[in-house]
Amino acid sequence: MKEKVAVATVDGKAYFLIVNDLKERNIDFLSIVPGEPVPAEAKLVITTEKEKPLVKHERILIYADKDDPSGVVNEALKILRGKEKFEKIVIGIDPGEVFGLAVVADGKVTETQNCFNTLETVKVTGNLVKNTDASTLVAVKIGNGVPIYRELLEILDTELPARVVLEVVSEAGTDRPSKQDSHRRGLRDIASAIRIASRTGRIFRRRIAAKQLTENSGFEENTDFTG
Repeated sequence: MKEKVAVATVDGKAYFLIVNDLKERNIDFLSIVPGEPVPAEAKLVITTEKEKPLVKHERILIYADKDDPSGVVNEALKILRGKEKFEKIVIGIDPGEVFGLAVVADGKVTETQNCFNTLETVKVTGNLVKNTDASTLVAVKIGNGVPIYRELLEILDTELPARVVLEVVSEAGTDRPSKQDSHRRGLRDIASAIRIASRTGRIFRRRIAAKQLTENSGFEENTDFTG
């Protein structure tokens, strides 16, 4: 019996956002109405604060109406994998007309998506970092295949917390078309982002709190953040 996530809510908007995120990450789930018995294969239940009293289960996660659903889904993913937290998260970014983005947590791809401009990419990356545990080592690796990577790097340096390591990665050999990743727009960019996340590049010296970053990050030059 495969363990699943149960989504227990009759709030249409909350249900749509939670389920959409689960589907994008290929996480098995089942839907129940609050107050119904929770099936045995459900390892945890995601519900809303209002509906929580109706749910009887030992592991309940609460989705807040104004939150990005990725936060609660990240928590669900950690529980399914038997982890209290991820030790190391790498966000790989392939800049271009379409930005490919991939999240690799403790060596496994947990989330992918496309963004369509620099500011959207910065916002998504910021939200991903915000939803990580403060003690988790976080690195953002950016491919240098197009000039716009410099603008992205500069903005991320300003916007992201000092604990985040920024790294510039050579894109040589990362953009390899194949039958698997060229049939739909954006998949090739995501595939490139995954390859970028797996590579070691050049660490960018953060201007913001550079001394604090060196002392607290736990990283050294040329560290492989994905291994």
